[in-house]
Amino acid sequence: MKILSADQIKKWDEYTIANEPIASIDLMERAALQCTAWITERYDSTKAIKVFCGKGNNGGDGLAIARHLIESHYKVDVYILEFGNMGTADFQANLKKLHSCTVAIHFIQHTDFFPLIDKSEIVIDALFGSGVNRILEGLSVELVKHLNASQATIISIDLPSGLLSDATSKGKIIIATYTLTFQCLKLCFFFPENEKYFGEVILLDIGLLPDYLQNIDTKYSIVELNQIEQIYRPRKKFTHKGTYGHALMIAGEKGKMGAAILASKSCLRSGAGLVTAMVPDDQFGIIQTAVPEVMSVSHEMIETIDLSVYNTIGIGPGLGTGSNGARLIQEVLWHYNKPIVIDADGLNLLAANQDFYKEIPPGSILTPHPKEFERLFGKLTNHLATIKTAIKQAKKYFIYIIVKGHNSFVACPDGEVYFNPTGNPGMATGGSGDVLTGILTGLLAQGYSSKEASLLGLYLHGLAGDIAAKSNSEESLIASDIISTMGLAYKKIAAK
Repeated sequence: MKILSADQIKKWDEYTIANEPIASIDLMERAALQCTAWITERYDSTKAIKVFCGKGNNGGDGLAIARHLIESHYKVDVYILEFGNMGTADFQANLKKLHSCTVAIHFIQHTDFFPLIDKSEIVIDALFGSGVNRILEGLSVELVKHLNASQATIISIDLPSGLLSDATSKGKIIIATYTLTFQCLKLCFFFPENEKYFGEVILLDIGLLPDYLQNIDTKYSIVELNQIEQIYRPRKKFTHKGTYGHALMIAGEKGKMGAAILASKSCLRSGAGLVTAMVPDDQFGIIQTAVPEVMSVSHEMIETIDLSVYNTIGIGPGLGTGSNGARLIQEVLWHYNKPIVIDADGLNLLAANQDFYKEIPPGSILTPHPKEFERLFGKLTNHLATIKTAIKQAKKYFIYIIVKGHNSFVACPDGEVYFNPTGNPGMATGGSGDVLTGILTGLLAQGYSSKEASLLGLYLHGLAGDIAAKSNSEESLIASDIISTMGLAYKKIAAK
């Protein structure tokens, strides 16, 4: 699913109006009916509703919604933020229609006109939507503060008023309980700092023509199951373990062998034919007992082993950031030229030795969480800056950067960004990242491209976490649960 800018969505409206064809007022009616249906399915007509409208097309949506709710026998009061202008043509048309079915229309010209709002009521925010492109000022700010202080359920139409669609938002913003947004998700829904504003996002299809998307360039997308199904490769009958690659996992130190175990085991579970764990020689017994399917070699062999025999290398989980870890990653970067996966302490070692960056093999995958990302590329003020920096660095070094978190994203060297829709808060637990490292390494070993491995690996990791959380709970989820449900996740992807 493509993520479009506010301007692109506006042009999508215009394309639909011209090519369906449909009048803009009728397209607004279609959107209003979808919103009304969602509201009436959730709340009965005993609920008092207050609708707050600006004079743009978002306000027009609000007026149309109010009319449909009144026709469904809801008690509705409408409040219009008055700045002296006439408003858009569709706003005026809907205001005229509304006058024919209610007299409960109020114009707000001053804070004295703000109504009392009971916390049991529903507030519909149709003030600005995605039409706003600057910080709210004056009476608008005071009204937003008044609505937020009401403790009522707030339903924002399109976007919470004051929230920018494509940029970092500042100033006062509606804190919505629900946001009913149209046709496609907006970039702002993927910024962690915006979570408190948009609440639960409900995506409503208002029938914009899909043909428009065929020739639209956007660097932002959400990964979808059908895309993952196309990447996934079912196994063929006449194969053997060598067909699915040999991965080397360089991980672990005393006290952190759990990370090496999780990464190695998930590498196997992802489908790698062979996995060798390079760990301290005095820790062999631990990993060979915990994962008997994994072979072991010593950290001390890094200078003598032929790294080229491995299809790929994963490095970092539980490795430590001392001289031993630095030596290991330096040897890999200097003597291995195929794509690798770098995570955890591998990333911290890179950050401490920035001259290593230019040695990263092209096509490699880096998997930082936000703090690791800051260590690598500097402190950033917001998530949009993180996304833009990830794009810049992915291009610079021709690597894939996965920034982990809710809706983890992949920044690709071609400038594209993919947000992953799977996963849940239960996966915010120690070892979850090590499991992802193993999955990505296993997919590279099997011959998936770096982009394919990144998209499939993230999706598979999150899907397995979702299955695990559903069968238990988010609170009780541990990293081993993700590994144990990978088979079910694969089955879901493979089901056709």
